[in-house]
Amino acid sequence: MMLFLKLFLAHILADFFLQPATWVKEKEEKKLKSGKLYIHVLIHIAITALLLWNLRLWYVPLIIGISHFIIDALKLSFQNDTNKRRLFFLDQIAHILVIAVVYFAHSRSGFNINNVLTYHNILLVTCLLFLTIPASIIMKTIFLKWNILELTKNEDSLEDAGKYIGILERLLVFVFIIVGHWEAVGFLITAKSVFRFKDLKDSKERQLTEYMLIGTLISFGIAILTGVTYNLFV
Repeated sequence: MMLFLKLFLAHILADFFLQPATWVKEKEEKKLKSGKLYIHVLIHIAITALLLWNLRLWYVPLIIGISHFIIDALKLSFQNDTNKRRLFFLDQIAHILVIAVVYFAHSRSGFNINNVLTYHNILLVTCLLFLTIPASIIMKTIFLKWNILELTKNEDSLEDAGKYIGILERLLVFVFIIVGHWEAVGFLITAKSVFRFKDLKDSKERQLTEYMLIGTLISFGIAILTGVTYNLFV
């Protein structure tokens, strides 16, 4: 399981934290002609090699890098405005499947890796990182179905405030769950509902109210599932 966690952590770092939005936009515009695509693949290879830190596994980063290029190239070639959201999830599933195949291939051969990083620490870091930018991007992709700018055009808000509030609430929910305080999760939901009540009451827009409720449920749902998954594997 250690190998899978390291490969998944490398994927999260390279795909979400080390890939600026400007790179994504350039790749979507220029597709295979974009230099950022190739830099992105090299970053995946470098991060994977760094986390593995084992010369005997030199071929694993190459497998990850080559498969990542093929998957991204296919996504960019077929992507358009109508299927962008669907292809995002298919792309992520494909990358995770490659990681799973590499892991199971080594597990059957009795592969074992020793590292100063413990299994629990890597699992914890992976879960925490997943709940920040990756979860925010997943939610943003889900909401591409609706015109959020139109729904919130009359709402004054700090720039990216919703994004950071979502990250903080997911991290708090995750921490509450792994330490066994589910009642704190209920308190957090109640507290957010109280703060949001005036906004929902004053708003005459039913669609905006539904958007807020869906966003809250998805955000808490992702955090709860991540926390349960962590407790399941520790």
